[in-house]
Amino acid sequence: MLAQRTLKTLTKATGVGLHSGERVELTLRPAQPDTGIVFRRVDLPTPVDIPANALAVTDTRLASTIEHNGAKVHTVEHLMSALAGLGLDNVYIDITAEEVPILDGSAASYVYLLQSAGVVTQNAPKRFIRVTKRVEVRDGEGKQVKWARLDPYHGYKLKFEIEFAHPAVNATGQSVEFDLGSGQYARDIARARTFGFTRDVEMMRANGLALGGGLDNAIVMDDVKVLNADGLRYSDEFVKHKILDAMGDLYLVGKPLLAAYSAFRSGHALNNVLLRALLAQPDAYEIVTFDDIQAAPFGFAQTAPAW
Repeated sequence: MLAQRTLKTLTKATGVGLHSGERVELTLRPAQPDTGIVFRRVDLPTPVDIPANALAVTDTRLASTIEHNGAKVHTVEHLMSALAGLGLDNVYIDITAEEVPILDGSAASYVYLLQSAGVVTQNAPKRFIRVTKRVEVRDGEGKQVKWARLDPYHGYKLKFEIEFAHPAVNATGQSVEFDLGSGQYARDIARARTFGFTRDVEMMRANGLALGGGLDNAIVMDDVKVLNADGLRYSDEFVKHKILDAMGDLYLVGKPLLAAYSAFRSGHALNNVLLRALLAQPDAYEIVTFDDIQAAPFGFAQTAPAW
């Protein structure tokens, strides 16, 4: 049986929110089978559980925000990406503020935390959402068009293409494809950092956003170049971060996907629209388990390798 996974023990992190600049503590804890990923706002007078759910997404401006009973958690995508990349099904995430800490701007710190806590299998079958027919969403027309789609695939792979018309971005890879079955999420995707432009950062700060952002947790560019002294971590770090984000956004569907995701200029908003379009078509997916591990997609039975 291909089994569900949770953490062996709890682990903690402290940081600041990218947009709020607010100090926040996270505690990642093991959870029982079929719990899913559940954020818990422990700073509220009565703690509120906010399950990771595509229909719980209430804001996709600059990040993915989930909400339940009036309680919100912002910027969940990097942590969700790490959980998806390591194949974790059941985790409680206690959080002391409204925004997940940005840490180094990638998912690498979360991968390290999760692997340090250890991953264990549980006595319950891992449940996948298997896409059975194409689902596609589009926004805009002509040069402004953006699109994202899911196609049937025995596994989980993602292909993303960006177009920013910026010299520093144009000098790097514009398209990348990643297959989770390779087992190389930590090496090939997790270290890609979020990025932004100085002109946008100034505007966002004037509006009370990006208050916790800087060169230590983002790639920052002026009109022509990357300002970070140490440069890029990957030759195609920009588009790899879009893959990282997409993995986090898509894991908000509540279960791991068996599908091929492809996108052009997509973002948090369109990724959520795609999930909602999938869930609105019951004939486009099915819930599956694998009693025989050999029948599961290649690479899914192994835990992700450490660094």
